[in-house]
Amino acid sequence: MLYALYEMQRASLAPLRALATTTLQVLDGPHNPWRPTTLGRLTHAALDSFEHTTRTFQKPEFGHSSVEIDGEAVAITEETTLALPWCDLKRFRRATDRPHHPKLLIVAPMSGHFATLLRGTVAGFLADHDVYITDWKDARDMPLDGPGFDLNTYIDYLIDFVKLLGPETHLIAVCQPAVPVLAAVSVMNAREPNLAPRSMTLIGGPIDTREGMTAVNDFAGKHDLEWFEKTVIQRVPPGAKGFQRQVYPGFLQLAGFMAMNMKRHMDAHWKMFVHLMEGDGSSLESKRAFYTEYRSVMDLSAEFYLQTIEAVFLEHLLPRGLLTYHGDLVNPGAITRTAMLTIEGERDDISGIGQTRAAHALTTALPEGMRMHYEQKGVGHYGLFNGRRFTAEIAPLIKGFIQNHL
Repeated sequence: MLYALYEMQRASLAPLRALATTTLQVLDGPHNPWRPTTLGRLTHAALDSFEHTTRTFQKPEFGHSSVEIDGEAVAITEETTLALPWCDLKRFRRATDRPHHPKLLIVAPMSGHFATLLRGTVAGFLADHDVYITDWKDARDMPLDGPGFDLNTYIDYLIDFVKLLGPETHLIAVCQPAVPVLAAVSVMNAREPNLAPRSMTLIGGPIDTREGMTAVNDFAGKHDLEWFEKTVIQRVPPGAKGFQRQVYPGFLQLAGFMAMNMKRHMDAHWKMFVHLMEGDGSSLESKRAFYTEYRSVMDLSAEFYLQTIEAVFLEHLLPRGLLTYHGDLVNPGAITRTAMLTIEGERDDISGIGQTRAAHALTTALPEGMRMHYEQKGVGHYGLFNGRRFTAEIAPLIKGFIQNHL
């Protein structure tokens, strides 16, 4: 019902958005004497802000067309290496292959945003790695009679991807996938150690949410699984390919993220309005680019979402040694071949300090020389995989760790 109401509200705003867009085109006319006036700028800023804040954003593009390698601009093309029902394994192929560059699989979170949220993460490795990424599909577009997707399926996919790419692969898991990545690597080390990846880097992931409690953990802990199932699980409304499929809607996840820092988001939107009034295009575009990506959201499979809530936030199954994969216990203590780097952010308000580092207490057989933990000062959650500090400090650290474990 909630999803249907959301769609009705979105549809009801469409005529107003069309009117705003038409009026903006008139105001921007080259011979409009009203545009430079104070009232003209105010009207333009108000209409532009309305259009942007009510817009439904589709999946963005990664936008990587070239990268500089050894002073030379090398073209990049995106290609799908393996297409599975719920995920495409995407490769950023460089025009000239460099076989000596490590193969890197970036596991994007399936937590409401598209894989393009890691655009900056991908960019940080294109020059010196053969980069792949998990491009998860929107549950809204998955037909009801198609296959389901749960936590076991997620781990299945990761194992399939590593087997396809080969045992020389290195993994990076950003946030949510830290748990299934650690599980997949544990399973491979236990069952087929010769096929297990060379290294894994877990960035800001909820391995043990009993550590470093955040507002996210606190909220989850105050509700039982039945509450989540009854309150946030919705059926996809008519008009979408996934009509009647049960999902956790992306707009609810976005609303939750924004509610955590409402004042900051309100201040940012006010600043965008001021930039519009003042004609400060560069400052406006940088904020617009962020919110265009931030507000582009996807729906999640209800099975996967509820299993993740239960396993990670309510029952803490992995750190308690109770997580199962197709009925078998997952044992991180079996990891002996795959080196592990964990990274946390000092100001992370989503995965608090200690949650990712907890992986070290579980990987009891991994030698000290094959493990490392790093805490990045002065960054929050998103600064761990995008932005200046990631490019200047975190990415070089990961590259060095990979080089040490080729």
